[in-house]
Amino acid sequence: MHRCVARAGLIAAALLTGAPPAVAADASEKLAPCLACHGADGNSQIENVPSLGAQTAPYSLIQLFMYRENMRVAEPMNTAAKDLTDGELQSIAAALAALPAPKPPDVPGDPARLERAQTLTEQNHCNVCHRTDFAGQQTVPRLADQREDYLLKTLREYKTAARHAYEPIMIEVLQPIDDAQLVEFAYYLSHLR
Repeated sequence: MHRCVARAGLIAAALLTGAPPAVAADASEKLAPCLACHGADGNSQIENVPSLGAQTAPYSLIQLFMYRENMRVAEPMNTAAKDLTDGELQSIAAALAALPAPKPPDVPGDPARLERAQTLTEQNHCNVCHRTDFAGQQTVPRLADQREDYLLKTLREYKTAARHAYEPIMIEVLQPIDDAQLVEFAYYLSHLR
């Protein structure tokens, strides 16, 4: 399974270099079911469902490809993606990237806790791959102002290898990090301003 998942990144990267999607006009129809759960503006209001607004297109494309090919299993995503063409995957990923970025919670975070968590992210070099503003880049996802519950769930899944990545870096990076630190990471990333 891990070898297949690693290939997903390569295959999806090849999709990125292909011709521009010809189904752009059809993107809104294909995007509508996504936004029903992930939020009309790409800002999810559902527990453990990620916000997808301003997510990097290459990252979204790889995730959609992995769902379509059952390399990443999470219903209803596998069912939603199973009949999408390569061009539709590209169009949806581009449309998600064009949505507004999620907003932080209305109530600002605890300054002392945010400062401690920021130090943790710097010590663990999270700000290298995900950028200092955590907006992501290329195939590295945007984490800034993501739902806190989803971030914590995902971090825990990576740490235990319950979630298979197309690159093993997250599993490796999270091994020395304890659960209390994962809680702080999720808190910090969800409260960026």
